[in-house]
Amino acid sequence: MSTTRRKFIGVSAAAFGAAAWAPELLSAPEEPPTKADTSLRILVLGGTGFLGPACTESALARGHKVTHFTSGRTEERRHAAGRPSAVPEGVEQFYGNRDPNKTAADRKNEGNADAPKDADSPKGLSQLVGRKWDGVIDTSGFFPRMVKASAELLGPNVKQYLFISTISVYKDSSTPNFDETAALSRMADPTSEDMGKDFANYGGGKALCEKAAEEAMPGRVTILRPGFMVGPRDTSGRFLYWPVRASLGGVMVVPGAPTDPIQFIDVRDVADWIVHCLEQTILGVYNVTGPGKSLSMGKMVESVRSGTASAVEFMWIANDFLESHGVQDGQFPLYAPPTGPTAGLHRCNFSRALARGLTFRALTETAKACLDWYHSLPVATQAAVAPQFAQRPGQDPWLETEKHLLESWNQRGKS
Repeated sequence: MSTTRRKFIGVSAAAFGAAAWAPELLSAPEEPPTKADTSLRILVLGGTGFLGPACTESALARGHKVTHFTSGRTEERRHAAGRPSAVPEGVEQFYGNRDPNKTAADRKNEGNADAPKDADSPKGLSQLVGRKWDGVIDTSGFFPRMVKASAELLGPNVKQYLFISTISVYKDSSTPNFDETAALSRMADPTSEDMGKDFANYGGGKALCEKAAEEAMPGRVTILRPGFMVGPRDTSGRFLYWPVRASLGGVMVVPGAPTDPIQFIDVRDVADWIVHCLEQTILGVYNVTGPGKSLSMGKMVESVRSGTASAVEFMWIANDFLESHGVQDGQFPLYAPPTGPTAGLHRCNFSRALARGLTFRALTETAKACLDWYHSLPVATQAAVAPQFAQRPGQDPWLETEKHLLESWNQRGKS
């Protein structure tokens, strides 16, 4: 079974497009965090999808003031579906286009049905002119022209610009222990604003965005390169698959070997550290993934079983056997064989972030929170975020596929 780096990029980017499925608000943590000594004014560029809401909730819990600048598309889709806003009370909101040359009306004239209803909103970022913030969290920059426009406009009135990049900026994921000095991807055409086939321009575009931000605000930029972010509101299914499947019990197929490495981080831990970086003015470039100690697939599925209070049993099946029996890339989300092109994908060095205070909640808590979130969704939305377990006419559910795999695995060598 060959899990490619491009597959990782595609799954990561898909999470952004699915944000309209996210629930409105999550319940408050059992033990609210302590308030920060100083209340910051924080601007979030994008804030209603996955990481953005987690940042907003973390910042508000610490006593900071939050402003959102968004296109309004996610909120419009919620409104059309008769659902309330996902933006917490007290958050200031601006709507507009990150393209400094376009208005919402331009987007409608181009046939963009997702454009905000406010077709008379001013061009691009003009609503932000002259406003002051202590920190900016840019969760929605994918191409350098947009990031350059944002950072240059905000630079004179902002102390710190925190840009959310990705570990997909790295050219090669085949070498374990790669750190922030590893070679970066490049776009064949640096001026392109198209993700390209299989999101081929995703990593290179993010690398150019990093450069654009630093050039616009030299010495005042924080670059975070997250790996797989998981948790409530993650509609990509990359982690959700595991607690949902575990909750169904029976015998569960797990690819590879229990010792295979795996890395990911709860989005709420990323958000908490983002706020910490703004509070402590932490600058520079950081890989951001987890957990704090090395994690194996065996330990991961055991933690998921515990967090979901499941009695599921595990059957480990070799990757080459799965591939020979038609298992395709991505059918076991998150997992990548620790060999060949993906030998280093789950062995990223993030010691710099650890040294600056990155912390992690228990994996059992993440598993439970994800399953609780899944159960809170309408049935149709559950089918969209965890399609492996949806009953679809004319198609076998994943559990049937698993059953056949188990039978074949148990019969190997007996014929």
